[in-house]
Amino acid sequence: MTTKILALTNALGSLIRFVLLLGQRHDLQGMDRLLEGVDLQALLGDKAFDADWLKQRLLAQGCQVVIATSPPN
Repeated sequence: MTTKILALTNALGSLIRFVLLLGQRHDLQGMDRLLEGVDLQALLGDKAFDADWLKQRLLAQGCQVVIATSPPN
């Protein structure tokens, strides 16, 4: 059995909150719990967090969203 850890940190990298998921779950399944009640100013994530619903929700709250993607071939 594997486990995934979603972590929310501040700009200095200090842990604010974390969520444990079963390893066979997609990272986005823990986002509602991770972001609940948090006034997020920026999200820096990898391509696993490149979901329209998440970006639209955060942009509507005034959050800056940066999603790292794979470089073009």
